[in-house]
Amino acid sequence: MSHDQVYRFLRNNTFSAGQLRELVQPLVADSPEAFLLVDDSVQDKRYSRFIEVAQRQYSGNVHGLVTGIGLVNLFHSSGESGDFLSLDFRIYAPAQDGLTKNDHFQAMFKQVVEEGKIQARTLLFDSWYANSENLKVIEQAGWTFFTTLKSNRLVSLGKETGYQSLNTLDPPAGGWSRGVEVRLQQVPFGVKLFKLVTIDGSIEWVITNYLAAHLNREMVIEAVQVRWQVEEFHRSFKQLTGSEKCQCRKAQAQRNHLTCCYLVWVTLRQYARAIGRTIYQAACLPWAEWLRQQLQNSSIPVLVLEAA
Repeated sequence: MSHDQVYRFLRNNTFSAGQLRELVQPLVADSPEAFLLVDDSVQDKRYSRFIEVAQRQYSGNVHGLVTGIGLVNLFHSSGESGDFLSLDFRIYAPAQDGLTKNDHFQAMFKQVVEEGKIQARTLLFDSWYANSENLKVIEQAGWTFFTTLKSNRLVSLGKETGYQSLNTLDPPAGGWSRGVEVRLQQVPFGVKLFKLVTIDGSIEWVITNYLAAHLNREMVIEAVQVRWQVEEFHRSFKQLTGSEKCQCRKAQAQRNHLTCCYLVWVTLRQYARAIGRTIYQAACLPWAEWLRQQLQNSSIPVLVLEAA
């Protein structure tokens, strides 16, 4: 297959995230206890100056600015370790469509709500998406959210105290095990705040609109840990699908290539489940038997030099 054939395939076809949703929805282990996760990533294109949808943006992978294609991802997770699938995605290209990452966040969430095909009712995301508008959209839809806040976010414990930053809060009388109900600026409903301290001493502030009296620190930690499944996706998506390798300049070709990469990742994930292997083992498996055969009886002749 020639390079031009691949380029024409990517340039002349039209694939969309809708095809990913159609493929994934029948495959998810869905239930009211399941989760939807939102996170973004950057496909590194630092050596490509002329790709239409690539732009300078912050990448957590390199901890700095890089030229790349930003993706806002929506995942479905049953809550069990490793049981998650990519459900939807949007390409962050404000120069082309004028949409922010928060616009994409709301568009994907509203589509899930309108379609009504997903039983999950809990949304997990990080502090980037924890603005007041996003929180209000989730609350109005009747969903539960768990998200982190930056330490300079202002909260109020009551009218007499006013708003203060998280890093100035004193522990509640009963400690942080049951959290404390607070108010956020421009958010017309109360949320419960938890302070999580890791072994290395770093602090994570978590809020939720789930105000049940039995909610405790352990339940919050369990919910927050589910969100880290997206890191597994980001790593395997880049390493196994070649999502960063396409050098096509046109936006349509890049969009088609990325959609194909998502479809390949889901297919590979399902294959790994079927054979009881990891996704990395599944990706290498077709080559393993061929390599064993080559080691035993190579199809490539070896040149042996006779001693003079």
